[in-house]
Formats: sequence, C-alpha cells, structure tokens
Amino acid sequence: MHRIFSLYIAILLAAFASDALAENIAVGNYGSSANGMPFAVALEKGYFQQEGANVTGIIASEGGGTSVRNAMAGVAYGEANPGAIAVAIQQGADIKIVSDNVLTIAEFAWLVKKDSPIKTIQDLKGKKIGYTNPRSTSQALDILMLQKAGLKPEDAELVKTGGFGPMVAALELGQIDCAPVTEPLWSKSKDKFRVLITGAEALPPLDNVVGMATADAMKNRGDFIRAIIRARRRAVEFMIAHPDEAGDIVAKPFNITPEVARSAVRNLTTSLTQGVPYWGDGRFHLSGMKRIIEVQKSVGALTGDIDVTKMITTEFLPDDLKKSVE
Repeated sequence: MHRIFSLYIAILLAAFASDALAENIAVGNYGSSANGMPFAVALEKGYFQQEGANVTGIIASEGGGTSVRNAMAGVAYGEANPGAIAVAIQQGADIKIVSDNVLTIAEFAWLVKKDSPIKTIQDLKGKKIGYTNPRSTSQALDILMLQKAGLKPEDAELVKTGGFGPMVAALELGQIDCAPVTEPLWSKSKDKFRVLITGAEALPPLDNVVGMATADAMKNRGDFIRAIIRARRRAVEFMIAHPDEAGDIVAKPFNITPEVARSAVRNLTTSLTQGVPYWGDGRFHLSGMKRIIEVQKSVGALTGDIDVTKMITTEFLPDDLKKSVE
C-alpha cells in the first residue's frame, strides 16, 4: 500500500512539474488574422515540444500595443507589428525584435460590391473607403493605395469602422464603397464581393509582423526563444508543402470552415510580392521593415528618427538565417 501511495505521489509531482514548465506565447490577432496561422500549425504538429519549448497555449490580442504589453508581462516571446514595438522602445521599453515573421501585406485585399462602378483604384476618387481604427495599418495602407492611384488622401473619404468584421458589414449596407480586409475574412467573403486590388498587387513588400522579446527573456530564456523560432520555421515549411492539411489545422482555432482555411493558406503560401513571400522563416528583411516604419509615420503613429537596425537582434536566429536581407 505504501509503495502504491508513493507511486501516486510521484506521478502527481511529475504532472505538477510538467504544468509548471508549460508556457504561453503572445500573438497579435491570433484567431482572426492570418499572421498567426503558423503558430497554430506548430502547436498541433508538436513542433514546439520537439524543439524544446513546452508551449501549450497562445494568448490572443487585438494586435499593436496590446501584443507588446502581453509580451512584456512575463511572456517570453510575442508577435506584434514593428510600429507598435518602435513606439514601446521610444517610450523606454527594453525590448528587441528577434525574428521577422510576416514580410508583406499579401493578406490584404480591397473589396467592392460585385455591381460596383469602381473598376480601378483611380475610381476611388470621391468614394468612401473603410479602415479599422485611427493610426492602424489599414488606414495607412488606404493612404498608400490612394497615392499609388495618383490621388491625395483628401480625394476620398476614409471611414472608421472599428474592425474588419464591421467593415464588411458596412460595405454590404452601402455605408462605404470599398473595404480593406485580411485573410481569412477575404476568402470567407470572396463569393459575395469583388476584389478591386490585392496588397501584393498594390504595394511593395511591407514588414507586417515580427517576433519580439524583453531584455529579461533574452537574458534568461534564450533557448526558449530559439526553440520558438525554429518551430515556427518548420510550421511555415509544412504549410508550403501541405497547404490543405495546414488549412484543416487552422480552421478550428480561427473559427472558419476548412474550405475557407484551405483557400487562405493556399493563397498566402503561393503569394509573392516582388519575389518576397508572405510568411517569412525568421530572417530579417530590412527594406520592408524600414518601409512599414515610414507608413506608420505617415498616419502619425510614429514620430522622430528610427533606426531599425538598433531595434533588432539576430542572436536567436539559426546560423543560416543570421544574415539579413537589405
């Protein structure tokens, strides 16, 4: 009896130890926007554990500063947009960008109604274009797209909708004439609306999402950070090789049908913006990062001189990814 009791206690202690080592990571817009899909694949395929990181959950946020705050609140690795990280650094946060994760805005598409008279981006003059929130990426991209069309921001009316879901509803109700949306909402809406232009067609590579860590995590959790980067890289490779299986995996955490998920994954794994893929393997693409910083400046989200090379560290990347692309 004593031996059985001792064995029971040992099993409990082992379980408690395992739970204590289990960790979460923070991923902006996880479950709603395509940037975080590789983490869903890595979780389901067991890549985190295989690489030495016992990740059992992913903390979702609305992106931007929320994701940065989550990562600064005890999470060893987080994913956010470079602009939000730059703001935090300007405000004194001791953080660094440790991997380059999403290299383009290929997940964006500008939708119009199927019977809309808008046929080209030049036709947006005098029209209403939606964006999520002030100083958001969608607002900045709307402005860039108007400039590409040879128009000024004041040539169209930019309308705040508060989110991508409400934006589609506003388009359907005729409250706006054009709506920028992201995958997987794009694939979900493609039978109802017409794509005016895609992000890959409209704009050059713009660094969209990066991995980040605090100084404390970099000092004390370096192996964990390296394991996350390796696991995510494997997930991206799997998604490219097996897009339909990857779509089936991401369907549940993203609350979409397998058909929509497969469409989104196939779209983004085959998309190239001037030769640059959507999901990166971690290697830094400095030109795209510099461009997105300038985009954020254009809507007032960032001010002052920002040197992106001082925001990053290649310390945690695999050796074959340490050399940055200019």
